[in-house]
Amino acid sequence: MFQFIYYFLALVLYVIASPYLLLKSRNKKYLQAIPSKFFLKNNSKFKENKIWFHACSMGEIKALKPILDKFDNDDINVSVITDTGFEQAKSMVKNVRYLPYEIFLPFWITKQKVLVVMEAELWYMLFLSTFNNGIKTVLINARINDKSYATYKKYSFLYKQIFKYIDKVFTQSQRDKKRLEELGARNIEVIGNIKLANLPQVTKMLKKPDGIVITAGSTHQTEEELIFKSWNKRQGKLIVVPRHPERFNEVFNLIENKYKNSDVTYHRYALQENFDSDIVLVDVMGELINIYNISDVVILGGGFIKTAGGHNPIEPAFFKNIILSGEVIFNQKSLFECVNNYYLLKNNELKKYLDDIKNLKQSSLGKAGTVEPILKYIKDINYGKSI
Repeated sequence: MFQFIYYFLALVLYVIASPYLLLKSRNKKYLQAIPSKFFLKNNSKFKENKIWFHACSMGEIKALKPILDKFDNDDINVSVITDTGFEQAKSMVKNVRYLPYEIFLPFWITKQKVLVVMEAELWYMLFLSTFNNGIKTVLINARINDKSYATYKKYSFLYKQIFKYIDKVFTQSQRDKKRLEELGARNIEVIGNIKLANLPQVTKMLKKPDGIVITAGSTHQTEEELIFKSWNKRQGKLIVVPRHPERFNEVFNLIENKYKNSDVTYHRYALQENFDSDIVLVDVMGELINIYNISDVVILGGGFIKTAGGHNPIEPAFFKNIILSGEVIFNQKSLFECVNNYYLLKNNELKKYLDDIKNLKQSSLGKAGTVEPILKYIKDINYGKSI
């Protein structure tokens, strides 16, 4: 009875929303996703019986990489929700689909070896349909944060139905395990946060200059201008690492035009491999991790403009930098959730925060996880072992 009511409500919602979705699909941003998810355009079912991974966005797909790399590409199917997730998945594996809206799932899902679902993708028809197809299901990196906890409890009747069809849960912490058990989850194993399974590695030990080191990492056009407007040499040395190498000359011209008649010293790292000047433009590739290692503060690029969606905060947090980012982090939200103590600023607030560096908190990471128990569980299913 519950299944019938749920499906009927999902169908009614689809009928009501279809005109709006058709309108939205004309937007360039949704040109591929909406027709694929809600009208099955160019979104055929998986024909091959493989290991099926499902995740929502780009950050979650990236977090799956240590697991995906352990399997032959021909043995993997991946489904996603977002455009950025789709593009990221296509760069990693061959067989990628958008996960259709729930009313299509009973007819779209085919027999797979196992379904591995990332984090909070708890769709009722997804797990019911996989169960009806005899597919084992695994929920990985599961978590319930404080903000979401009340909502989960409010709809616990639905989640209890969903967890009836989930065979195994790998969660991030004991607190998550307890909360998931309250919602009906079973066979839970705590393994930490797998997004932190592959941590940054220093490739070269650089000499840290005296005083506070501020690194503007992975900056985009217009962000450097904002940083130069907000920074002064009393705050500390400034190291600028543009995101795209084709902009190195452009950024150096900005520096020259602003500071050539001032007492601020500057140089290009490619010509002088040290950090003796007040401003250093790093115009070489592959040094950002090493520079984070000698930094005190990181102004994380990509968050002060509308299009980039932020950049990876895991790297500076690993080195316990103070992290200052713009508020536009839609591509990196799931990674920011792995970080303790970071600051999301409006563009006009950057100077105020740089002036107050001594009172800001260092960032840190949550508990790093391991993917080995997940790999073992999947391989045991493939080899037909009892689990």
